[in-house]
Amino acid sequence: MTADVAIIGAGPIGIELAVALKKEGISYLHFDARQIGYTISWFAPQTRFFSSNERIAIAGIPLFTPDQTKCTREEYLAYLRAIVQQFDLKVNTYEPVINIARDGKEFLLTTRRGDRELKYRAGKLVLATGGTERPRKLDVPGADLPQVSHYFQDPHQYFQQDLLVVGGRNSAVEAALRCHHAGARVMMSYRKPQFNAASIKYWLWPEMNGLIQSGKLRAHFSSTVKKISPGGAVLIGADGREIEVAADFVLLLIGYEADMSLAKMAGVELKDAGQSPVFDEVTMQTNVPGVYVAGTAVAGTQSKYQVFIENCHVHTERILASLMGKAPPSAPAPLERPES
Repeated sequence: MTADVAIIGAGPIGIELAVALKKEGISYLHFDARQIGYTISWFAPQTRFFSSNERIAIAGIPLFTPDQTKCTREEYLAYLRAIVQQFDLKVNTYEPVINIARDGKEFLLTTRRGDRELKYRAGKLVLATGGTERPRKLDVPGADLPQVSHYFQDPHQYFQQDLLVVGGRNSAVEAALRCHHAGARVMMSYRKPQFNAASIKYWLWPEMNGLIQSGKLRAHFSSTVKKISPGGAVLIGADGREIEVAADFVLLLIGYEADMSLAKMAGVELKDAGQSPVFDEVTMQTNVPGVYVAGTAVAGTQSKYQVFIENCHVHTERILASLMGKAPPSAPAPLERPES
């Protein structure tokens, strides 16, 4: 099968680009190794977005919630499904791209569907593979024990259990609060001397501070994990002393990494420790002619998050203009402060 464009990645920006291509009559193929919106699907139930609804709405379709508040995980996944159905988009989900090769002026893509390998051709390639494909690992003894997880899912499973949450940004703070309210005995370990309010949802920040000050939730600042064992963990404090804590479960919420293997396979130059791709900000085209990047993949692995859904919409407009040989859109006014 051959198309003008192949999109790899079916998150919000990948879907938004597919809508734009379809509206312009540009043939495209669309692949994702998992389901649409996969990253969002592993959020804990009822997790709310940082960003307001209008900033994460895509393809010109308004996003409404029943109570006019910020969108939940469930509401946004339903919204993405509705857009795919409304525009009758064809997304080859559960079909990972396993090889990219140049064949003359086209790209030859090999995918895997079940036990079969399939071949496709495309004139242009867009990598919208996201920036949080896998969790950062903590290289300490016991990090692979069954009671240790890098994903916060349902707080109910920690009811009346000793829970150690490692991390100090939004995901860790939100998990700690929700598990506390679900009846867990929560303790936190964070390598820095205090939380950064700018990295935490503003409605969670006062509550977290209050719980720590009252002693209802204990936080070991300036601490790192030395080892994890069944029923406990050992932390190293700022003074170098060991701190033994009870832990039936451990949540290692220390961030996530981008998978830039497809970009590397396509010949895209990657820079810095985060492996962010080299690209032209006017067109979103990389150093490889015909290969574009879109969405949070443009930043690789972010140590400090600055690229989110809300400031990636312009990527669709830039790529579309480049593909159609039109003048690039004007740069959007910078957000005074991104909400994400």
